Amino acid sequence: MSGEILSQSEIDALLSALSTGEMDAEELKKEEVEKRVKVYDFKRALRFSKDQIRSLTRIHENFARLLTTYFSAQLRTYIHIAVASVDQLPYEEFVRSIPKMTILNVYEVPPLDGHIILEINPNIAYAMMDRVLGGRGESVNKVDNLTEIETKIMTSLFEKAFENLQEAWATIVDIDPIMTDFEVNPQFLQLVSPNDTVIVISLNIQVGDTTGMINMCIPHVVLEPIIPNLSAHYWMQTSQKERSPEEMAMLEKRITHSDMIVAAELGETSITIHDFLQLDVGDVIELNQLIDAPLTVKIGDVPKFYGQPGKVGKKLAIQILDILKGGDEDGK
Repeated sequence: MSGEILSQSEIDALLSALSTGEMDAEELKKEEVEKRVKVYDFKRALRFSKDQIRSLTRIHENFARLLTTYFSAQLRTYIHIAVASVDQLPYEEFVRSIPKMTILNVYEVPPLDGHIILEINPNIAYAMMDRVLGGRGESVNKVDNLTEIETKIMTSLFEKAFENLQEAWATIVDIDPIMTDFEVNPQFLQLVSPNDTVIVISLNIQVGDTTGMINMCIPHVVLEPIIPNLSAHYWMQTSQKERSPEEMAMLEKRITHSDMIVAAELGETSITIHDFLQLDVGDVIELNQLIDAPLTVKIGDVPKFYGQPGKVGKKLAIQILDILKGGDEDGK
């Protein structure tokens, strides 16, 4: 029965309608039984919960931001990428939803099994390639007869772009994306059976004045080992996890045994570019450091101490005289 609570006036009205014959109790029972039956399509098996879909959305929103930064640097033009939708559907339906001739990149993501498909609308792919070749980002659509040079440029561009997925997925699994195939006809890519569930992440992308879609298809077999990591409970555990005393001790031990460069600065000076170009063997450069003044000792690139030069046996040495105040934020 429904969980709705009726008021006393509604109960009285219902009893009155039943007693007068305006409503039939048998019809009410029949309707209640019919409401319990839900249509289930086994071809569209829902293997991911809403919570897991939300987690995937968050992950790929970060992926979209990383791609925006990457393509902006590579193409040197206005780029905007955002997640449009995240859906689960049969693989056959995904293949039918994309153009018959398009740009398809296939990746492996070890240690996970299976392959991921990155489908790029030809208009977007050609606009990107035009920018790489020095154009204004204009688009044409002749994907059915790509030349070897065009194929090589597109492969290189999207192979490096997909490396950003490693950073986006770092919160749930450490992967190493490898591009394994480049195709233009989706009918040649039967990676899973037609009825297998896949996650399709659709990204809106704008390259200059050209807009289009990038679709990423992730089969269920790829995500199956890490599905527990997609729950909100896992995300909260990872964000609130504190290091144990043993981990802190190990970290401190590794830090205390790290190698650091210690350098004593004999002095510095400045000369013109003209004088620099005229330097020759035997020339002397005068430094701004007095002979009896202490030297600055640097740890890494940070000035930390004052010292004086000398010798220990036959080796050059530096004796620490004082701590340089203001050497770091703590003044140590």
